[in-house]
Parts: sequence; C-alpha cells; structure tokens
Amino acid sequence: MTFSFAFRRFVMNLAPITLAAVLAACGATQAEKDAATPVEKLYADAMDDVEGANYDRAIKSLDRIEGKAAGSILAQQAQLELAYLYWKTSDKTQALSTIDRFIKLHPSSPALDYALYLRGIINFNDDLGFLSSLTGQNLAERDQAAARESYQSFKQLSEQFPDSKYTPDARLRMDFTVNMLAEYEVRVAKYYMRRAAYVAAANRAKESVIEFPQTASTAEALAIMVQAYDKLGLTQLRDDAQRVLDKNFPGSSFAEANKPKPWWKLW
Repeated sequence: MTFSFAFRRFVMNLAPITLAAVLAACGATQAEKDAATPVEKLYADAMDDVEGANYDRAIKSLDRIEGKAAGSILAQQAQLELAYLYWKTSDKTQALSTIDRFIKLHPSSPALDYALYLRGIINFNDDLGFLSSLTGQNLAERDQAAARESYQSFKQLSEQFPDSKYTPDARLRMDFTVNMLAEYEVRVAKYYMRRAAYVAAANRAKESVIEFPQTASTAEALAIMVQAYDKLGLTQLRDDAQRVLDKNFPGSSFAEANKPKPWWKLW
C-alpha cells in the first residue's frame, strides 16, 4: 500500500511536466506536418481557395510552393497564378514584379505567351481604373506610361507567338491602346494651343502623326500642326501639313476648318 501510494504521488507530480511535453511534441509534429505537405496538395488547396474567392490564403499557399519546389513546372505554374491573384486583388506592384520575374527566369517556358498576355492585361486594366469609371475620365486623359507598357507586352506576344490563343485579343487591345495613345498626344497638343505654346503644340501633334499615323486622331493632329505653324508664321510648314491633311483626309471637317471661307459664304 505504501509503495502504491508513493507511486501514485510520483505520477501525479509528473503529470503536468508530461502534459507539457506531449503538447510540445504535438506542436512540433504539426509544424513538421506543414513542412512535409506535398506541393501538389498545397496547389490543390490554393485552387480550392481561389474557387472560394479566398485569395489571400491562396496567395500564401502559392508563395510556399515557389519556395519549396523552385525550378519545377508546378513552381512555374504557381508563379503565374500568384501574378494573376496579385492583379486580381489590385496589388499591381506585386503582380508586375512576379510576372517580370517569371519572364526573366523562364524565357523558354511553354507558358511565356500567357505571361506576356498577363503582363499586358495588368497594365492595360490599370489605365481603366476605378476612379475613371466614377469620373467618366477618358483613358487618353490619364498618364500613358502603363498604356505604353501594355502595348509593348501585347506587341511582343503577337510577334513572338502569332498563333497563340491569346494573340487575337492582344491585337484588339493593341489597336485600342494605339488609338488612345494618339488621342492623348492630340489632347496635349490642344492644351498647348489654348495656352499659346505653339511650338510645343506643333511638336506634340507632329509626334502623334509620326508615331501613330493610322489612327482616328491623325486628321486632328495635322489640323493642329497647320494652326500652330500658322501662328508661328511658318508658312511652308503650314502649307505642307495642309497638303498632307487634304490628301489623306479629303472633305473632313479638320481639312476644311483651316481653309479661308469664300467671301460670299456666311456660315
């Protein structure tokens, strides 16, 4: 009885220490379990989170895949998914950083066409941001750096991968972007005209004509050149611009606007 009682007291005194050790062991086991989770399982879980719109948790899982399986095909896929999710959650800086890293590290990847397309989309949609929809602001009135980056990505895609399934949409977006870039140059030229900065107006309009010669804004750009050169007294340049305008856009309102009206025409 005495031995039994003493043993029971020993066990009771040991119990808290044992419990703490067991809990610590469980914690270590869970950490090891997390570390040992196959990357395929992490990817599957991330895709489930994407389906459930739990993007933050999906990003964490995909980020772990990059670290655990660097250089693998799955890691490449995770990197592309990460770039997309960063864009989806409006983190443009991280999205571009991730996709640029992918393009640099995997120039021969079979998914390079998609990477270029996604890079174009990230910059393209940045110019169609939330504030623009609220204010009715035109894309051509915004800073054009991102639009130019978008155009270059789509251009590289269409030239390098003409048969890619992403190329037709990229070309449509290129056409849209070029027209907006041209319109932007014309808006700037008009701004200079209103402030009597005629040299700046002429140069900006000329830049639009040279860089974007086949857009809807070309006729107006030429008309601005005619007006600016006229204000500057550069008659030869004015007449040259008018001839180009008449030849390429005969009968347009811009072609007729700068011509003197007959004395008998009152309107």
